[in-house]
Amino acid sequence: MDLFLWKLLPQLIYPLAFCLWLAILSGLLIFWRKKLVAAILFVSMGILWMSSMPVFSSYLIATLERSFLPIPVAESPSADAIVILGGCVGAADYPRVDVDLTDAADRVLHATRLYRNGKAPIVIATGGTIKWLGSKTPEADSISRLLHEWGVPVHAIIMEPGSLNTHQNALNTKRLLDKRGLKSILLVTSALHMPRALKTFRTAGINAIPSPTDYGVVDREEVTIIDFLPDAGALANTTQAIKEYMGLVVYRLRGWIKY
Repeated sequence: MDLFLWKLLPQLIYPLAFCLWLAILSGLLIFWRKKLVAAILFVSMGILWMSSMPVFSSYLIATLERSFLPIPVAESPSADAIVILGGCVGAADYPRVDVDLTDAADRVLHATRLYRNGKAPIVIATGGTIKWLGSKTPEADSISRLLHEWGVPVHAIIMEPGSLNTHQNALNTKRLLDKRGLKSILLVTSALHMPRALKTFRTAGINAIPSPTDYGVVDREEVTIIDFLPDAGALANTTQAIKEYMGLVVYRLRGWIKY
């Protein structure tokens, strides 16, 4: 239930849903005070427009991604294991016949490159079964299949299939590391997610070295009028950034982040 609330309640305050709630409220008030209704509608439209602007969403994403800049694989430090956080592939559920790559699948490719360059002898694939998304297979299993297909031998892959969020990722990974006497890890996740993930793993007592990938925002020479017009993709990016900032606040309040 706790996990369900954590996934459901934020939906009420993401830009799209929040503005729709304001619009509904204005409809309920329309026969009461017209000026108040107009104010609510303008605020709602303003929030939605700003959240949908590529220039705004890129700025918001960059405030998280630029916290950890990428390191070329050849220059990466070594560790006892590489840990890939879930949320990057889709299971081979019907009608798919194989693992599906999502926007964050760079995580698996980056981890494969680290392994093939000898940066760690073990790769830990994490991720449980997200039942409310209709999944029947732990994501760790799908990640493992992809790792093996891309050249990581089966004996070098360890699965952690019981976690449903970053906090559980950290706790379950800590148990695996302690059981095998492993001391340090290269933590692989999307750059957007790295600030929360790294703090969570280090709070769990893991010597985690950030190895970010999947950067969504790149430097551009100029900004055009198009960057100020509403875009559905930009709205999705803004929502993702808000989710991460909310996650940092909630994790700190719950004591899952202490650094």
